[in-house]
Amino acid sequence: MSNYTKATNFAQKDGLSSGDPNKIIKGSEIDAEYNAIAAAIQSKANLDGPTFTGTPNTPTASAGTSSTQVASTAFVQAALIGAYPVGSIYMNATVATNPATLLGFGTWTAFGAGKVPVGLNAGDTDFDTVEETGGTKDAIVPLHNHTAASIVTDPGHNHTVTVSNTSTIASGNAIPLNYLYTTRTTSTNTTGITVDTTVDNAGESATGKNLQPYIVVHMWKRTA
Repeated sequence: MSNYTKATNFAQKDGLSSGDPNKIIKGSEIDAEYNAIAAAIQSKANLDGPTFTGTPNTPTASAGTSSTQVASTAFVQAALIGAYPVGSIYMNATVATNPATLLGFGTWTAFGAGKVPVGLNAGDTDFDTVEETGGTKDAIVPLHNHTAASIVTDPGHNHTVTVSNTSTIASGNAIPLNYLYTTRTTSTNTTGITVDTTVDNAGESATGKNLQPYIVVHMWKRTA
């Protein structure tokens, strides 16, 4: 855009003596001034809905400004840097480009591969230090035991048998019938059976059973 610069000093002409040819205002001078004014006006942006060309500049607003003031690229960049200080995490669900390229500042490294973030908890030793890691995606069954009871119902028993005494009886003598046979009882004993109890496995493989619902994104950490 150009500015209007007056080419003819008309006030100076007024101070010249009468009859001085330079005191005369010429039509060409007036025409030149109007042309210069028209050219300057045409190079200026409109107040209502202007369209700028080239590389227009604007004053940079102070940090935190919230008004209708025009924001310069310097202001926008400073705001982004303030929003993503060193240590910030940037996530993107589709674009894998390093944020240094996308945002135009900082040093960023891929972060948290295969892990989900969790908030700091000073009262829990698992979560009381930033960037502390832990956990497993495979389910773990806590140490425990099972109680199995086996009952053997044979407390021991005996048998009764009848034994013939005929081999000891003299031939031809009359012998009472109850003498011919003797009832004897065997000694008491147990079966000696051993009962083994087996607790069968139950359930399914724990591999991958500890995963919470999740969604995969590109994740970066600003390091500088």
